[in-house]
Amino acid sequence: MERLGIVGLANSGKSSLFNALTGGSAAVAAHPFSTTESTQGIARVADSRLDQLAVMSSSRKVVPATVEFVDIAGLVAGSSSGEGLGNRFLAGIREVDALCMVLRSFEDDNVVGGNDPLEDLTVLELELVLADAATVDNQVDKRRKAARSDKSLQGEVDALERAKTVLDSAVPIYRSDLSVEERAALRPFFLLTNKPVLAVVNLGEDQLAESETITKPVVEHLGGHGETLGVSVALEAEAAMLDPDERLELLEGLGLGEGALARVTRAAYHLLGRRTFFTTGDKESRAWTFRAGARAPECAGVIHSDLQRGFIRAEVIHWDELLGIGSWNKAKEAGKLRVEGKDYEVRDGDVLEIRFNV
Repeated sequence: MERLGIVGLANSGKSSLFNALTGGSAAVAAHPFSTTESTQGIARVADSRLDQLAVMSSSRKVVPATVEFVDIAGLVAGSSSGEGLGNRFLAGIREVDALCMVLRSFEDDNVVGGNDPLEDLTVLELELVLADAATVDNQVDKRRKAARSDKSLQGEVDALERAKTVLDSAVPIYRSDLSVEERAALRPFFLLTNKPVLAVVNLGEDQLAESETITKPVVEHLGGHGETLGVSVALEAEAAMLDPDERLELLEGLGLGEGALARVTRAAYHLLGRRTFFTTGDKESRAWTFRAGARAPECAGVIHSDLQRGFIRAEVIHWDELLGIGSWNKAKEAGKLRVEGKDYEVRDGDVLEIRFNV
């Protein structure tokens, strides 16, 4: 399972966000370095499409998709050279597939640290860039020498040289103009800034009405290279501890609808390149996770390897069309189920029934 790492400066609220998302128990305190080791947890991905399909089918069981989060030790300026828990922080980032950067905006005199989210982001980026620059400097000469006898390595050399230019100008790779192919060539080097990014600006409850204004500098800084969400982590953490009905009442009373945690999990899920198809019936409605661009046999294998091995065809309908018709049987009788073969690229929101023989 691919994982999204939650990173931030000390006391940014990243461990509180992790706990709220996963129901975990990562240490939370008003002083730096309460998190000294990485902590892993699973969050359910809220999906109203699944809920509606379950109601339609009168399903006895509902199984949502999930995403794995990792709470990583806090960073301070100088982490790239070993300050604070720098080595643990950087090692934790190398092991995840995407980053959720928690940037503090809330004000609290009892909690150490600043409250300028753009400044937080600048420090985080600088430390990651410095660490990546050191990695690239260490690798580029080795790869140049190796490429003299193995011409297949020239693509890696070219990508490293481009990355060096970008990093030396203090720009993280995720905000650079490196091509998809160049970024793919850099994957063997596990660069910290060669990962997709989600920014969560941690607002005080009294700042919710100004969320768009407060998050705007971060949005502009990322320049379309990562999504930005304004979240009152303390409020969401409080709501997460309530029963579902009480949580909904609290969030709706504050005009927050389903709350920000659902948006964070969905953003994380999509950031990792995941998409969802569904199966539905009276026994169970389930959300299945697949990689964007996967074809029908691969998606069948997500359910069970036998379905991929013996794949014959998939009967397919999009979730909203099925919901409008009212049931799988009615859709079948009306001739609305498409029959798709091995080359069909499954779409997010498809409802599938796999035909197979082994």
